Amino acid sequence: MWKKWAVPGAAAALARGKTCNDTPEREAPPMKAALIESFNGPLTLSDIPDPVCPRDGAIVAVRACGVCRSDHHAWTGADPDVRLPHVMGHEFAGEVLEVGPDCHGVAIGDRVTAPFILGCGHCADCRAGEPTICDAQQVIGFTFWGAFAERVAIPHAGYNLVRLPQALDFAAAAGMGCRVTTAWRALTDRAALRPGEWLVVHGCGGVGLSAVMIAAAIGARVLAVDVSAGALRQARDLGANAVLDASDPTDVGAAVREMTGGGAHVSLDALGVTETFHNSLKSLRKLGRHVQVGMPVGSHSTVSLPLLELIYARQLSLSGMRGLGAPGFASLLAMVEADWIDPSRLVTQRIPLSGAEAALRAMDGAQPPGVTVIDRMDR
Repeated sequence: MWKKWAVPGAAAALARGKTCNDTPEREAPPMKAALIESFNGPLTLSDIPDPVCPRDGAIVAVRACGVCRSDHHAWTGADPDVRLPHVMGHEFAGEVLEVGPDCHGVAIGDRVTAPFILGCGHCADCRAGEPTICDAQQVIGFTFWGAFAERVAIPHAGYNLVRLPQALDFAAAAGMGCRVTTAWRALTDRAALRPGEWLVVHGCGGVGLSAVMIAAAIGARVLAVDVSAGALRQARDLGANAVLDASDPTDVGAAVREMTGGGAHVSLDALGVTETFHNSLKSLRKLGRHVQVGMPVGSHSTVSLPLLELIYARQLSLSGMRGLGAPGFASLLAMVEADWIDPSRLVTQRIPLSGAEAALRAMDGAQPPGVTVIDRMDR
């Protein structure tokens, strides 16, 4: 069915007339990939052609890939960038197999990962270290075929690939994925969380638990909020000072303000639904900082806002948050190497590629606690 692959988006991208590199088409041997051909449908373990290496890019042998709530959005058709047929997967770690002739600073055999948002590396935003707002950005597993496969093509690899510390195994690196990196930027950049401040995390899936672990390492006080007893137990294990079952109080915001002595300094909506957004704002003390980490889709993409009461009178700050660019990985990986942060603690399940569909269907309801990682890509 797919005999040639000229770009990371393969047949779907070719059908739309889009390319992300100018490498000529070539015949390629097949590789295993979890292919989606209908939204909410089965992920078929299929033999598809190898990706072609972009001239300024690299081919990476995928050794592990996380299964993320964002993949669930893609699988259900909630992300407008996804066109069928499609290969998802954006939280990968692996080894460089091939390097394009115009790619510099990357060598075959390098152990690498990449942010899920890939910058062009040349525009003013990328040069300023802000590729997440690059107008020419590409998104692994969304705008082109991703890493639920044995191999993945990464364009602009000299800018986007990040070398992994030798001590960090592939599964833990994939578990970091977009969740640890997103939480890192949310707390250290967008919120500028400081030691001793109260952080409240609404939603303790992968990114929420990552935020708990990072905030505890920073020296903040952490209150974790969720409806899952298992997620709250894991938050305690990762350093939360207090937890709150959101299914119990009628007013979550009031309960948080009482537990934190007037409200949190920083609050994250780590789920992206209307209820957690409002609970996050109501949890804050005056001059508090809200960061929107969870991706709101469908009916949650537009919300009403009590502008006078919360934003004007209480002088709250609201920040958006979408990923961490490659230039921002160095400080995070330094924390990992110093043993201040251990991303392997987030990984609660390791599965083969054939188990990806079941992992996604498990997200139809409440977010399962912890992070699921695919670490057997050939079956």
